[in-house]
Amino acid sequence: MFPRNAWYVACTPDEIDGKPLGRQICGEKMVFYRGEGGKVAAVEDFCPHRGAPLSLGFLRDGHLVCGYHGLQMGCDGKAVAMPGQRVRGFPCIRSYAVEERYGFIWVWPGDRALADPATIHHLEWADNPEWAYGGGLYHIGCDYRLMIDNLMDLTHETYVHASSIGQKEIDEAPVTTKIEGEQVVTSRFMENIMPPPFWQAALHGNGLADDVPVDRWQICRFNAPSHVMIEVGVAHAGKGGYHADPAHKASSIVVDFITPETATSHWYFWGMARNFKPDDAALTETIRAGQGRIFSEDRAMLELQQQNILRHPERKLLMLNIDAGGVQSRRVIDAWLARERAGEAAA
Repeated sequence: MFPRNAWYVACTPDEIDGKPLGRQICGEKMVFYRGEGGKVAAVEDFCPHRGAPLSLGFLRDGHLVCGYHGLQMGCDGKAVAMPGQRVRGFPCIRSYAVEERYGFIWVWPGDRALADPATIHHLEWADNPEWAYGGGLYHIGCDYRLMIDNLMDLTHETYVHASSIGQKEIDEAPVTTKIEGEQVVTSRFMENIMPPPFWQAALHGNGLADDVPVDRWQICRFNAPSHVMIEVGVAHAGKGGYHADPAHKASSIVVDFITPETATSHWYFWGMARNFKPDDAALTETIRAGQGRIFSEDRAMLELQQQNILRHPERKLLMLNIDAGGVQSRRVIDAWLARERAGEAAA
């Protein structure tokens, strides 16, 4: 149900700071750590000696040491040494292609011979000093595709996030969905409305009046296998909206990396990148904290939605025009899965 021959965000560098990290991704139990020279490595979370989780071990001289009997593993999945034992003939465990880029650790759960780092989605904001980023991680108990549905249809903001970013004008504005190659884009534009609390704070943080009408936009872009980047913002009404001069607007990119864990759970790396006042650390933290509260509301809704779906597997979910972004995104995922199955059959 999830593509394996694809790059997923696995963790952030601080999560493997001096210690191994165990994480399940696309059904695979993996352990991430820094090996020799500080290079990131990922191997199967299974000691070939007695099957203990290697993530319960520790690091020594660039090797991963099992916390059960002290077997040392290399980054290639080969046993290196063990006190008083000959272990170099042990069968290898699986190792995974990994890449450290844009402030994240990426992993390729599928055939590592197919893993090309050049295919990692380019993140302009991550390499540009004119942008600031703040984010976090949630473990969410639902099918990763439900989160994609959620992010590709922001109508729910009016109801789930009524106290922060929701407003009735979202319901009233038409939604446009289009396909650009394998990217799905859903957009909504609202004109001459009052900014909701979150955007009032953003305007204030950018030194702009926060009590005047604005033009607001939401442009959601899905990129396979499961990344959604959402351009959001407000500009003082009549100044050009989305295309307004930066002096009249507050805009950001909502960053959503959705990494499947199991059929009914995923890792959600969320954040916001902005290109105003990038050196203001206090503003970054204020936005991060506010966004964290917003996404916790999504988590509560999605987990209960998943429980309902599991209780009633015979019920078919209904589709409206506002669901087009999620529907098209699922079609892209299904096409990826079909290509993988065809490749496996040919092999």
